[in-house]
Formats: sequence, C-alpha cells, structure tokens
Amino acid sequence: MQAGARRAAILEKLKRAEEPLSAAVLAADFQVSRQIIVGDVALLRAAGEQISATPRGYIMHPESAGLLRRIACCHSTAGMRDELNIIVDQGCTVLDVIVEHPVYGQLTGELQLKSRFDVEQFLLRCSQAEAKPLSDLTEGIHLHTLLCPDEAAYARVRRALREREILLEN
Repeated sequence: MQAGARRAAILEKLKRAEEPLSAAVLAADFQVSRQIIVGDVALLRAAGEQISATPRGYIMHPESAGLLRRIACCHSTAGMRDELNIIVDQGCTVLDVIVEHPVYGQLTGELQLKSRFDVEQFLLRCSQAEAKPLSDLTEGIHLHTLLCPDEAAYARVRRALREREILLEN
C-alpha cells in the first residue's frame, strides 16, 4: 500500500473508532512498523487533521456534543483517582490536564477519560510506567478541560469536588 493511501485509511479508521487506537494496533493492521504509523499520524496532524495522542492511543477530537468547561483543581497524587472518578461519575469526559510550568509555560496532557474503566486503565499505566502526574510539577495545582452533557452535570462535578476540597476557587 502506498503511503498516501495508508494515511487515508488510517484517518478513516480513526474517524470510525469509538475508542483510541494505539500505534501498535494500527501497525499490525497495515503491516508496517509502529514508527511508520507515528510518522503517518504526524503528517496527518501537520495537514490539519484533529488527531490527539492519548495514553491509550490516537483518537479524533470529539465533536462538541455537550459543553466544554474548564476547572481548576489542587490535590496530592493520592487524590487523583477520587478527582477523576467524581468527574466521570457525573457523565463528563476529562479531555485533558493542563499545568503552568515556570520554564515551558502551559503543558497539556491529553486524557480522554469517559468512565471508571478509563480512569483505572490510566492509573494502571501511570503505575506501570512509574510516571508522576503533571500536577506534581505545580504542587498539585492543575486544570482540566471537561466535556459535559449539560450545565447540571458540570454543577454536580463542581459541587462534589468542592465537598472533597479538590476544587480550586477564588
């Protein structure tokens, strides 16, 4: 398969995918190396395709079928599970985590967490890789971009995070 045709096929797979697709899975599908897929996706992104690299693989940016909201939080590493579960339990998706680094400026990590299963898989990957959360760089202070089905879900998230003293407010 020619490179251009492969990139078009990768794009179609990503558009149809309901879950992230890893570079390893795509490589097996197209019988090329993982690095070829990484390069193909980089070229697709450079051409303007809205593809995110999440901890579980590549995904097309979701259409905004809901409200995009941003919250500020502060907690220790131990509070991460509680925070993420509160958000997904209210029907919201955690799209990313953002920290403000004193040297690099804004650092963003794509998450795309929609369920407790997604949260557990993310935490497992962090544990297996012995990776520290981005919020460790900022003494626990960070932002999340949320995709919420409605204002009521967003209000429930804020209320629950406030009760757990995770929500950072004025």
